[in-house]
Amino acid sequence: MRESQKLKKGIFISFEGIEGTGKTTQARLLSERLVEKGYEVILTQEPGGTVIGNRIREILLLPEHKEMSYMTELLLYNAARAQHLSEKIIPALNEGKVVITDRFTDSTVAYQGYGRGIDISLVMSIDSIATGGIKPHLTILFDLDVEVGLKRNRGINKVDRLELEDIEFHKKVREGYLKIAEAEPDRIKTVDTSLPLKDVSENVWEIVRWRLEK
Repeated sequence: MRESQKLKKGIFISFEGIEGTGKTTQARLLSERLVEKGYEVILTQEPGGTVIGNRIREILLLPEHKEMSYMTELLLYNAARAQHLSEKIIPALNEGKVVITDRFTDSTVAYQGYGRGIDISLVMSIDSIATGGIKPHLTILFDLDVEVGLKRNRGINKVDRLELEDIEFHKKVREGYLKIAEAEPDRIKTVDTSLPLKDVSENVWEIVRWRLEK
């Protein structure tokens, strides 16, 4: 089934960004706002969103799994995404719902491509198998200084295997995100998350309202 057939009804929105940008909070706030306005909304995350996806998430993020190869990591993310799409995202979109996911393909390109150094064309080839070419209608990239983001997460005692990588890894990820956004300005809109939470929320809403009207 082609992408245009699969995504013909709903609206697919992804939130992206490095660690500590507050995208998870903003995804929840947007979901609540859309529900108040009468939209049917599915709020989900990657890796995860399904029973199988959550099991894969545990494997990927446990700090003690230091021996995991980069290729294993890449394939696990895509396995979780394939399940997420078939079980949750595509059915919701075909019912006309708004799907908001905390991370999607751009995370894999940024983290495993730019961060890990896996060839971008290989990352995209594997993604095309997992997703069938499906992309969000709108992606909001939350941008923030790397050190500020990591400090925020340490402040709430949030630690996983990727967050334990050195600062240079996270800088590469941020640079990767910015390159992805530059290449797809129609789909990806960048929001400065150094601003107060309420200001960030309003900026997100203006972008989403514009997309819904469009």
